[in-house]
Amino acid sequence: MIIKKLRDVPFAVLQGYDHVKKQIVIGPDDGSEEIVLRYFSLEPGGTSPHHTHDFPHLVKIEAGNGIVTDATGNEHQLQTGDYVYVNNNEAHHFRNTGSKPFDFICIVPQRGEG
Repeated sequence: MIIKKLRDVPFAVLQGYDHVKKQIVIGPDDGSEEIVLRYFSLEPGGTSPHHTHDFPHLVKIEAGNGIVTDATGNEHQLQTGDYVYVNNNEAHHFRNTGSKPFDFICIVPQRGEG
């Protein structure tokens, strides 16, 4: 069994993301061979690139306000407590629309963190 505190998890280096911090909370280094639990924090104005990938992910909004843009360009408002499922190869991106950090948990298969 692994138990961690988020404050003790180091930040990962990100390419192509503006004002975004990422932590790999539970992953291969902890013995998880199938899933990876990541924590993202988007500062005000922070955004992920509009992208696709061949794996799904589950997202739970932990703090703040933001949007997720879907494959057709529609923006969906998100706030603390909301959940998002992004399917394989579905275009998407997240953006902080508030004045405080927009934080979310993102769970992917291990190949999604490779």
